[in-house]
Amino acid sequence: MLVYLIRRSLQSVVVLLAMSLLVFVGVYAVGNPIDILINPQADQQDRERSIAALGLDKPLWLQYALFLKGALTGDLGNSFVQGTPALGLILERMPATLELAVVAMLIAIVLGIPLGLWAGMKPDSLSGRSIMAGSILGFSLPTFWVGLMLIMVFSVMLGWLPSNGRGETRLLFGVPVSFLTVDGWRHLIMPATNLALFNLALMIRLTRAGTREALLQDYVKFARAKGLSNARVIGVHVLRNILIPIVTVIGLQFGSLIAFAIVTESVFAWPGMGKLLIDSINFLDRPVIVAYLLVIVTLFIVINLVVDVLYSALDPRVRLADAKG
Repeated sequence: MLVYLIRRSLQSVVVLLAMSLLVFVGVYAVGNPIDILINPQADQQDRERSIAALGLDKPLWLQYALFLKGALTGDLGNSFVQGTPALGLILERMPATLELAVVAMLIAIVLGIPLGLWAGMKPDSLSGRSIMAGSILGFSLPTFWVGLMLIMVFSVMLGWLPSNGRGETRLLFGVPVSFLTVDGWRHLIMPATNLALFNLALMIRLTRAGTREALLQDYVKFARAKGLSNARVIGVHVLRNILIPIVTVIGLQFGSLIAFAIVTESVFAWPGMGKLLIDSINFLDRPVIVAYLLVIVTLFIVINLVVDVLYSALDPRVRLADAKG
């Protein structure tokens, strides 16, 4: 396992290096932030001073070399708009996005797996068909439309929940979180539900398909023939064997929730990384955009590594294959 972790870490460094080059060149080749950041009435000397101050007067390869040198020490540059470290701005907003993504994924897991198991065990029942019909809606409805409908119903018409912001927060190990306060939960529940909808539908369909397939396997039939209770058959023999694809999807989708929470954060004015990215794109704040994308790539790499480790815990065959490799 140690050799495997070292190998994956080296691969991650190569991936980060390649992605930093692609992201940097892609972002810095688009538009001219000077046209947005300085007064249109400024003369040529003012423009040249601003360009030099932002380091945009250097060739692109030199800008990337300086960026890479700073990145090795954790410096991803300063925001063009706010003049503060871009990485600091990202990390400041990260807890809000992570909290939203974690709650959304928990909703998808806690509801999706039991509903998928039920639909898989009783596929022809009214409840099973209703669950599958609901999952189709989860795939089909646009996230921004669902968010607006939630706001209209629960905020405007009923007045039960606030429509924007993060609400009251409490410090947990020095990090502000909303789930420790009632007001925070009132602000959190609608955006988390909106973000969870697609993944809830995905969990239901994936769990149902795995359950239907597992119930036809010989080991399940043998377990039933031994007289094991239905709860033990489902909990031990069925659920354990369908967890591997589910864990894979959970890992990948959790990364996607973090990366693509932009729509939900914009609809509900949630102060996370996605909203910061939208604001940075509007002002062509290149350092913040690059820092955001690299942080997301790093999160994906870490999540995939965690998923692979969980593989070995769930399936001994994975450990055996790794040992042979």
